[in-house]
Amino acid sequence: MTASDTHRAIEAVWRIEAARLIAGLAGMVRDVGLAEELAQDALVAALEQWPESGVPRNPGAWLMTVSKRRAIDLIRRNERLQRNLAELGHRLDLEEELPEVDEIEDDLLRLVFTACHPALSVEARVALTLRVLGGLTTDEIARAFLVSESTVAQRIVRAKRTLADQRIPFEVPQGAELAGRLSSVLEVIYLIFNEGYSVTAGDDWMRPALCEDALRLGRVLAGLMPKEPEVHGLVSLMEIQASRSAARVGPSGEPILLLEQNRARWDRLLIGRGLAALDRAEELAGTPGPYTLQAAIAACHARAVNAEDTDWVRIASLYESLARMSRSPVVELNRAVALSMAYGPATGLELLDQIVDEPTLKDYHLLPSVRGDLLFKLGRMEEARSEFERAAGMTRNARERALLEERAAAAKPPEL
Repeated sequence: MTASDTHRAIEAVWRIEAARLIAGLAGMVRDVGLAEELAQDALVAALEQWPESGVPRNPGAWLMTVSKRRAIDLIRRNERLQRNLAELGHRLDLEEELPEVDEIEDDLLRLVFTACHPALSVEARVALTLRVLGGLTTDEIARAFLVSESTVAQRIVRAKRTLADQRIPFEVPQGAELAGRLSSVLEVIYLIFNEGYSVTAGDDWMRPALCEDALRLGRVLAGLMPKEPEVHGLVSLMEIQASRSAARVGPSGEPILLLEQNRARWDRLLIGRGLAALDRAEELAGTPGPYTLQAAIAACHARAVNAEDTDWVRIASLYESLARMSRSPVVELNRAVALSMAYGPATGLELLDQIVDEPTLKDYHLLPSVRGDLLFKLGRMEEARSEFERAAGMTRNARERALLEERAAAAKPPEL
């Protein structure tokens, strides 16, 4: 194996093992920032030693052993961590076997809740989660979200400092606190997925790697919390949406909207996984939560062989249930689309005009975009063109802007 082959192997191992490694170390030192530093030390050791010695038979165990040894050395030197010595017990023996799988999984779940703690800003939660759970480098996170590497680095540093300064416990919340904290975790994972699925800014319509990272995190969480219906609901939603990825982008990278997609290109394996996760969520839930309802909507599209077979009446009903639960103008916007497809564009426009002055939608480009579409279908071309132009001026995504400008041009009346 060449040095470059070894480095690629190390990168792959790191992406797979980083979260469990950091989680196990955080369980020892009770400090996420310190745990990541120790894990990085082990990575450096691998980069130095593996090109000569070769990749170990169990690379994850090798990394854990090296990082655990450094953690124990640090604890022995650091008075602030001396109180952890009593908790370590049998771990002080460097020759012992690694922790049991269940113990590592418990630490991993604690790490999930710590990285997504509400004490951190949403941006900090996303950056820290991708760093310690996704195994992404600072540069990869920066490129994914089109911000500078220094900005991401600062967010991660501030997040670690906040966790340390506020002495956020490395634990899974219990009782009533669990629901609120779990919603924060799910929000972070879905934010990561959405940024990959519908990029908010830049030249790309999608960034599939971010979708894959979010899906991986969601699947891990579902394995760690198998009795939480909304976890399965979110996984279902992401699986089904991800199944459309290949059909959402044309040969030149241009966006292809849902009703115009070639459904033969949808990934049936992902759809099957998504429908199975939805069944699990609905079995566990008395009343479906917001992610399970959104997954049920996605399932209506997935089950339709072609666009004409879509059960828009059921989708409109599901959006009505979601609207009662969330009181979100964005949900009402989507409900207007569903109503227009089920009962005609005039019905959808009637609901849309009730939320057109909603302050939270003031800079939301999809509001004029949807309104333009409904006006176009009603033959009100001049109004439709104006809405498409307004939406094009609001979006920060170059691909979406081009699509909206095309739609505006199509709504222009022919010159006499």
